[in-house]
Amino acid sequence: MKITTVIPAYNEADNIGTVIAKLKSYVDEIIVVDDSSYDNTYEIARQAGAVVVRHIINRGQGAALRTGTQLALDRGADIIIHFDADDQFQAEDIPDMLAPLRAGSADAVLGSRFLTKKSNLPKTKQYLIMPLARFVNRLFFNIKLSDPQSGFRALSRASAQKLKIEHDGMAHCTEIIHQLFKNGDRVVEVPITVIYHEFGQKFSGGFKILKDIIIQKIIK
Repeated sequence: MKITTVIPAYNEADNIGTVIAKLKSYVDEIIVVDDSSYDNTYEIARQAGAVVVRHIINRGQGAALRTGTQLALDRGADIIIHFDADDQFQAEDIPDMLAPLRAGSADAVLGSRFLTKKSNLPKTKQYLIMPLARFVNRLFFNIKLSDPQSGFRALSRASAQKLKIEHDGMAHCTEIIHQLFKNGDRVVEVPITVIYHEFGQKFSGGFKILKDIIIQKIIK
């Protein structure tokens, strides 16, 4: 069973080498999609042993995940893990994320920052953005999850093949969740720990995500 990690990266030269080193013990292949960084993310990731591809223009995290997921499928991945490049996710959580897939009890596993493990979420995320995102998921998609915006997920090959990421930006998190349920995948949440090194997400960013989700629902 080939386990591949897909990492979207934009100007992550300070972190990408560390992230790749931590992942090597848990996965078979690491794919980094450099989303047109202007630092040396590409070179560091390649030297660290990852398979690296580069967007010639900055397209957004959703687009990078789309590129990386398709490449992972083309290279024969049986399980695809989406993982961030900023060293906030913990590689040690990967065995727990993989367990339901290996047991055949799930098709997709979503990491949750709101179960038994604790994450030092910024207050804006914890008390404003996340409750709004949960409300939107329930109102528009009838989906009830403890974590409505986690980027740490593990997908079976069959689940990943059905996934069609259309949002190039950050609204892809909710888009992916919606598609997983719409596709009839068995989805479970697993506790994860996220360590925030910077508390940079502003409400304006969260509002833009919600706006994109609402527009998508209206159009479709």
